[in-house]
Amino acid sequence: MRPVHPDPSESRVAIGAKLRNVRRAQGLSLSQVAATSGLTKGFLSRLERDETSPSVATLVQLCQVLSLPVGALFSEPEVQKVAFDDAPRINLGGTGVVERLVSPRSESRVQVIRSSMEPGASGGTELYTIASEVEVLHVLAGRLTAHFVNEDLPLEAGDSLTFPGREPHNWTADPDVGAEVAWILVPAAWSGTA
Repeated sequence: MRPVHPDPSESRVAIGAKLRNVRRAQGLSLSQVAATSGLTKGFLSRLERDETSPSVATLVQLCQVLSLPVGALFSEPEVQKVAFDDAPRINLGGTGVVERLVSPRSESRVQVIRSSMEPGASGGTELYTIASEVEVLHVLAGRLTAHFVNEDLPLEAGDSLTFPGREPHNWTADPDVGAEVAWILVPAAWSGTA
């Protein structure tokens, strides 16, 4: 029996946007990349719009100029979906609150927690800290008050608050309407694997 070879895909591999994003992230103009790579500005412009395909040698040359591994152009982006109903419930010690980890458990760069706070819910009686560099609190609905050592900050739907996670803080949900909030921790405070 003879092996059956798959037909090549009808869709073209679009690498132009990746090349453009890498170039822009490095603050390079098309003219600068053209001068360094020996390619024309017009060719690079067409390449970034996926209107032409480079030879392998040209692609390797361009990736060297951009300090980009050639394979990075063809790798699939690491996209992970966490459906809200599948997000694991966690308990950070508050009362009257249901918390869900809505970022992937394995993600260590950032952690997102969605909290549904009943009217009068609180983070406890004492100020606490989180092992993260930056903490962002975004109020999706309702109202709450964030408590710090020397001040209390009332927040309502649409408000965001950014502060160091190691800053002693706490919170109390509005006694009449409660709150729905998202907490963003950078980096993730724990692995969430337990």
